[in-house]
Amino acid sequence: MNKPRRPPRDPVDGLLLLDKPAGFTSNGALQKVKWLLNAKKAGHTGSLDPIATGLLPLCFGEATKLSSYLLESDKTYDTTIALGEVTETGDREGEVVETRPVNVTSADIEKALEAFRGDILQVPPMYSALKRDGQPLYKLARQGIVVEREPREITVHSLELTHFDSEAATVDVSVRCSSGFYVRSLAYDLGEALGCGGHVKVLRRTAVAGFDLSGALTIEQLEADESPRERQQHLMAPDQGLDHIPPINLSVDAAFYICRGQPVNAGPAGLSTDDVVRLYAPEAGFLGIGTILDDGRVAPKRLFALR
Repeated sequence: MNKPRRPPRDPVDGLLLLDKPAGFTSNGALQKVKWLLNAKKAGHTGSLDPIATGLLPLCFGEATKLSSYLLESDKTYDTTIALGEVTETGDREGEVVETRPVNVTSADIEKALEAFRGDILQVPPMYSALKRDGQPLYKLARQGIVVEREPREITVHSLELTHFDSEAATVDVSVRCSSGFYVRSLAYDLGEALGCGGHVKVLRRTAVAGFDLSGALTIEQLEADESPRERQQHLMAPDQGLDHIPPINLSVDAAFYICRGQPVNAGPAGLSTDDVVRLYAPEAGFLGIGTILDDGRVAPKRLFALR
Protein backbone atom coordinates (compact mmCIF):
# COMPACT_ATOMS: atom_id res chain seq x y z
CA MET A 1 0.00 0.00 0.00
CA ASN A 2 1.38 3.38 -1.02
CA LYS A 3 1.96 5.93 1.70
CA PRO A 4 -0.01 9.19 1.34
CA ARG A 5 2.04 11.93 -0.22
CA ARG A 6 3.01 14.86 1.93
CA PRO A 7 1.74 18.17 0.53
CA PRO A 8 4.49 20.15 -1.23
CA ARG A 9 6.45 22.47 1.04
CA ASP A 10 5.96 26.22 0.72
CA PRO A 11 8.77 28.41 -0.74
CA VAL A 12 8.55 31.03 2.02
CA ASP A 13 11.21 33.69 2.58
CA GLY A 14 12.01 35.55 5.79
CA LEU A 15 13.33 35.47 9.35
CA LEU A 16 11.71 34.12 12.48
CA LEU A 17 12.97 34.80 15.99
CA LEU A 18 12.67 31.66 18.10
CA ASP A 19 12.98 31.51 21.88
CA LYS A 20 14.69 28.12 21.91
CA PRO A 21 13.77 25.84 24.80
CA ALA A 22 16.30 23.84 26.77
CA GLY A 23 16.80 20.27 25.62
CA PHE A 24 16.71 21.09 21.91
CA THR A 25 19.76 21.29 19.70
CA SER A 26 19.69 24.28 17.39
CA ASN A 27 19.13 21.98 14.43
CA GLY A 28 16.40 20.10 16.27
CA ALA A 29 14.59 23.37 16.98
CA LEU A 30 15.06 24.45 13.36
CA GLN A 31 13.59 21.22 11.98
CA LYS A 32 10.61 21.49 14.34
CA VAL A 33 9.82 25.06 13.22
CA LYS A 34 10.46 24.21 9.57
CA TRP A 35 7.84 21.47 9.86
CA LEU A 36 5.38 23.79 11.63
CA LEU A 37 5.73 26.37 8.84
CA ASN A 38 5.76 23.71 6.10
CA ALA A 39 8.79 25.56 4.75
CA LYS A 40 10.79 24.27 1.81
CA LYS A 41 14.21 25.56 2.91
CA ALA A 42 15.55 26.71 6.28
CA GLY A 43 18.73 27.35 8.24
CA HIS A 44 19.79 28.72 11.63
CA THR A 45 22.32 31.39 12.49
CA GLY A 46 24.72 29.69 14.85
CA SER A 47 24.35 26.94 17.40
CA LEU A 48 23.05 27.23 20.92
CA ASP A 49 24.00 24.40 23.27
CA PRO A 50 21.14 22.03 24.20
CA ILE A 51 21.14 23.36 27.78
CA ALA A 52 20.84 26.93 26.49
CA THR A 53 17.61 28.81 25.94
CA GLY A 54 16.90 32.06 24.20
CA LEU A 55 17.18 33.89 20.94
CA LEU A 56 17.80 31.80 17.85
CA PRO A 57 17.11 33.62 14.56
CA LEU A 58 15.92 31.17 11.91
CA CYS A 59 16.20 31.86 8.18
CA PHE A 60 13.77 30.56 5.58
CA GLY A 61 13.99 30.39 1.80
CA GLU A 62 16.14 33.09 0.25
CA ALA A 63 16.92 34.48 3.71
CA THR A 64 19.22 31.48 4.30
CA LYS A 65 21.72 33.31 2.09
CA LEU A 66 22.06 35.86 4.89
CA SER A 67 22.67 33.47 7.79
CA SER A 68 26.43 34.01 7.84
CA TYR A 69 25.98 37.77 8.29
CA LEU A 70 23.81 37.19 11.35
CA LEU A 71 26.22 34.53 12.59
CA GLU A 72 29.06 37.08 12.55
CA SER A 73 27.14 39.68 14.58
CA ASP A 74 27.39 40.58 18.28
CA LYS A 75 25.44 38.56 20.84
CA THR A 76 24.31 39.00 24.45
CA TYR A 77 24.03 36.25 27.07
CA ASP A 78 22.87 35.90 30.66
CA THR A 79 24.57 33.01 32.40
CA THR A 80 24.85 31.40 35.79
CA ILE A 81 28.29 29.94 36.54
CA ALA A 82 28.59 27.28 39.22
CA LEU A 83 31.86 27.60 41.12
CA GLY A 84 33.78 24.77 42.74
CA GLU A 85 33.32 22.14 40.02
CA VAL A 86 35.01 21.63 36.66
CA THR A 87 33.09 19.45 34.22
CA GLU A 88 34.17 17.54 31.15
CA THR A 89 32.06 19.66 28.80
CA GLY A 90 32.29 23.00 30.61
CA ASP A 91 28.57 22.96 31.44
CA ARG A 92 26.20 21.12 33.77
CA GLU A 93 25.68 18.25 31.32
CA GLY A 94 29.26 17.06 31.62
CA GLU A 95 30.71 14.73 34.19
CA VAL A 96 32.43 16.47 37.11
CA VAL A 97 36.17 15.94 36.73
CA GLU A 98 37.43 18.14 39.58
CA THR A 99 36.02 19.60 42.79
CA ARG A 100 37.63 22.44 44.76
CA PRO A 101 36.63 24.59 47.75
CA VAL A 102 35.12 28.02 47.03
CA ASN A 103 36.47 30.88 49.12
CA VAL A 104 35.72 34.03 47.14
CA THR A 105 33.92 37.32 47.63
CA SER A 106 32.04 39.62 45.29
CA ALA A 107 35.12 41.83 45.23
CA ASP A 108 37.25 38.87 44.14
CA ILE A 109 34.85 38.14 41.29
CA GLU A 110 34.67 41.77 40.18
CA LYS A 111 38.46 41.96 40.08
CA ALA A 112 38.75 38.69 38.13
CA LEU A 113 36.18 39.82 35.56
CA GLU A 114 38.35 42.79 34.59
CA ALA A 115 40.69 40.49 32.66
CA PHE A 116 37.85 39.29 30.43
CA ARG A 117 36.70 42.67 29.08
CA GLY A 118 37.73 44.29 25.80
CA ASP A 119 39.82 42.60 23.11
CA ILE A 120 41.03 39.34 24.60
CA LEU A 121 42.34 35.93 23.56
CA GLN A 122 40.12 32.96 24.34
CA VAL A 123 40.84 29.25 23.92
CA PRO A 124 37.76 27.47 22.49
CA PRO A 125 36.50 24.47 24.47
CA MET A 126 37.08 20.92 23.24
CA TYR A 127 33.32 20.40 23.23
CA SER A 128 32.67 22.77 20.31
CA ALA A 129 31.77 22.53 16.64
CA LEU A 130 35.17 23.84 15.54
CA LYS A 131 36.92 21.39 13.24
CA ARG A 132 40.39 19.86 13.25
CA ASP A 133 41.29 18.06 10.01
CA GLY A 134 37.62 18.04 9.06
CA GLN A 135 36.53 16.49 12.36
CA PRO A 136 34.42 18.48 14.88
CA LEU A 137 36.27 18.88 18.16
CA TYR A 138 33.35 17.56 20.18
CA LYS A 139 33.59 14.22 18.35
CA LEU A 140 37.26 13.99 19.26
CA ALA A 141 36.45 14.94 22.85
CA ARG A 142 33.91 12.12 23.10
CA GLN A 143 36.70 9.72 22.13
CA GLY A 144 38.83 11.09 24.95
CA ILE A 145 41.11 12.92 22.52
CA VAL A 146 42.27 16.40 23.53
CA VAL A 147 44.05 18.56 20.94
CA GLU A 148 45.73 21.93 21.21
CA ARG A 149 43.45 24.82 20.32
CA GLU A 150 44.86 28.13 19.20
CA PRO A 151 43.62 31.12 21.22
CA ARG A 152 41.30 33.29 19.18
CA GLU A 153 40.91 37.04 19.43
CA ILE A 154 37.39 38.03 20.42
CA THR A 155 35.84 41.19 21.84
CA VAL A 156 33.85 41.46 25.05
CA HIS A 157 31.95 44.75 24.84
CA SER A 158 30.51 44.45 28.32
CA LEU A 159 30.70 41.93 31.15
CA GLU A 160 28.75 42.63 34.32
CA LEU A 161 28.33 40.73 37.56
CA THR A 162 24.58 40.75 38.25
CA HIS A 163 24.43 38.45 41.31
CA PHE A 164 26.66 36.36 43.55
CA ASP A 165 25.15 33.69 45.79
CA SER A 166 27.89 32.77 48.23
CA GLU A 167 25.89 29.92 49.78
CA ALA A 168 25.10 28.25 46.45
CA ALA A 169 28.51 29.28 45.03
CA THR A 170 26.93 30.62 41.84
CA VAL A 171 27.77 33.73 39.86
CA ASP A 172 25.34 35.45 37.48
CA VAL A 173 26.86 37.56 34.72
CA SER A 174 25.61 39.32 31.60
CA VAL A 175 27.97 39.51 28.63
CA ARG A 176 27.77 41.24 25.25
CA CYS A 177 30.40 39.85 22.92
CA SER A 178 31.56 39.40 19.36
CA SER A 179 30.99 36.23 17.37
CA GLY A 180 33.31 33.37 18.25
CA PHE A 181 32.92 33.89 22.01
CA TYR A 182 32.29 30.79 24.16
CA VAL A 183 30.47 31.25 27.46
CA ARG A 184 31.75 27.83 28.57
CA SER A 185 35.30 29.05 28.10
CA LEU A 186 34.48 32.13 30.17
CA ALA A 187 33.09 29.92 32.96
CA TYR A 188 36.20 27.73 32.95
CA ASP A 189 38.63 30.65 32.74
CA LEU A 190 36.88 32.62 35.47
CA GLY A 191 36.87 29.57 37.71
CA GLU A 192 40.61 29.13 37.16
CA ALA A 193 41.25 32.83 37.83
CA LEU A 194 39.39 32.46 41.14
CA GLY A 195 41.23 29.24 41.96
CA CYS A 196 38.11 27.15 42.45
CA GLY A 197 37.04 26.05 38.99
CA GLY A 198 33.65 26.58 37.40
CA HIS A 199 31.16 25.53 34.74
CA VAL A 200 28.03 26.86 33.07
CA LYS A 201 24.89 26.01 35.00
CA VAL A 202 22.35 28.17 33.12
CA LEU A 203 22.70 29.94 29.78
CA ARG A 204 20.25 32.20 28.00
CA ARG A 205 20.92 34.24 24.86
CA THR A 206 19.01 37.51 25.00
CA ALA A 207 20.11 39.41 21.88
CA VAL A 208 21.58 38.82 18.41
CA ALA A 209 22.35 41.41 15.70
CA GLY A 210 20.02 44.06 17.07
CA PHE A 211 17.21 41.56 17.79
CA ASP A 212 16.11 40.78 21.33
CA LEU A 213 13.68 38.41 22.98
CA SER A 214 10.80 40.89 22.82
CA GLY A 215 10.09 39.75 19.26
CA ALA A 216 10.78 36.05 19.78
CA LEU A 217 8.20 33.25 19.73
CA THR A 218 8.23 29.94 21.56
CA ILE A 219 7.49 26.63 19.87
CA GLU A 220 4.28 26.48 21.93
CA GLN A 221 3.13 29.83 20.54
CA LEU A 222 3.73 28.62 16.99
CA GLU A 223 1.87 25.39 17.69
CA ALA A 224 -1.10 27.41 18.92
CA ASP A 225 -1.65 28.74 15.37
CA GLU A 226 -4.01 26.51 13.41
CA SER A 227 -2.13 26.21 10.14
CA PRO A 228 1.30 26.65 8.52
CA ARG A 229 -0.01 29.67 6.64
CA GLU A 230 -0.91 31.37 9.92
CA ARG A 231 2.54 30.60 11.30
CA GLN A 232 4.17 32.01 8.18
CA GLN A 233 2.64 35.38 9.04
CA HIS A 234 5.23 35.68 11.82
CA LEU A 235 8.09 35.85 9.31
CA MET A 236 9.98 39.13 9.08
CA ALA A 237 11.58 40.66 6.00
CA PRO A 238 14.89 38.94 5.12
CA ASP A 239 16.96 42.12 5.46
CA GLN A 240 15.92 42.80 9.05
CA GLY A 241 18.86 42.29 11.35
CA LEU A 242 21.34 43.67 8.82
CA ASP A 243 21.34 47.23 10.09
CA HIS A 244 25.09 46.94 10.74
CA ILE A 245 25.60 46.65 6.96
CA PRO A 246 25.32 49.97 5.04
CA PRO A 247 22.57 50.18 2.38
CA ILE A 248 22.88 51.26 -1.25
CA ASN A 249 19.85 52.37 -3.25
CA LEU A 250 20.50 51.46 -6.87
CA SER A 251 19.04 53.09 -9.93
CA VAL A 252 16.90 50.99 -12.24
CA ASP A 253 19.81 50.63 -14.66
CA ALA A 254 22.32 49.72 -11.94
CA ALA A 255 19.94 47.13 -10.51
CA PHE A 256 19.52 45.63 -13.99
CA TYR A 257 23.27 45.04 -14.36
CA ILE A 258 23.79 43.92 -10.74
CA CYS A 259 21.14 41.24 -11.19
CA ARG A 260 23.08 39.97 -14.19
CA GLY A 261 26.26 39.62 -12.17
CA GLN A 262 27.97 42.80 -13.34
CA PRO A 263 29.60 45.41 -11.05
CA VAL A 264 28.25 48.96 -11.18
CA ASN A 265 29.39 52.46 -10.21
CA ALA A 266 27.19 52.89 -7.18
CA GLY A 267 29.50 52.62 -4.17
CA PRO A 268 29.12 55.48 -1.66
CA ALA A 269 32.14 57.30 -0.31
CA GLY A 270 33.75 56.10 2.90
CA LEU A 271 33.68 52.37 2.16
CA SER A 272 36.75 50.21 1.65
CA THR A 273 37.59 47.29 -0.59
CA ASP A 274 35.73 44.09 0.40
CA ASP A 275 33.21 45.95 2.57
CA VAL A 276 29.74 44.46 2.21
CA VAL A 277 26.60 46.48 1.49
CA ARG A 278 22.85 45.90 1.29
CA LEU A 279 21.46 46.37 -2.20
CA TYR A 280 18.03 47.89 -2.89
CA ALA A 281 16.27 48.59 -6.16
CA PRO A 282 13.19 50.66 -7.04
CA GLU A 283 10.00 48.57 -6.71
CA ALA A 284 11.90 45.28 -6.26
CA GLY A 285 13.21 46.36 -2.85
CA PHE A 286 15.93 44.30 -1.20
CA LEU A 287 18.08 42.45 -3.75
CA GLY A 288 20.75 40.95 -1.50
CA ILE A 289 24.34 41.63 -0.52
CA GLY A 290 27.08 43.30 -2.57
CA THR A 291 30.76 43.95 -2.01
CA ILE A 292 33.02 46.91 -2.76
CA LEU A 293 35.74 46.29 -5.35
CA ASP A 294 39.18 47.88 -5.23
CA ASP A 295 38.11 50.38 -7.92
CA GLY A 296 35.13 51.53 -5.84
CA ARG A 297 32.47 49.74 -7.85
CA VAL A 298 29.86 47.46 -6.28
CA ALA A 299 29.70 43.80 -7.29
CA PRO A 300 26.96 41.30 -6.41
CA LYS A 301 27.85 38.82 -3.68
CA ARG A 302 24.66 37.11 -2.47
CA LEU A 303 21.57 37.99 -4.49
CA PHE A 304 18.02 36.89 -3.91
CA ALA A 305 16.05 35.00 -6.55
CA LEU A 306 13.17 37.32 -7.32
CA ARG A 307 9.82 35.53 -7.03
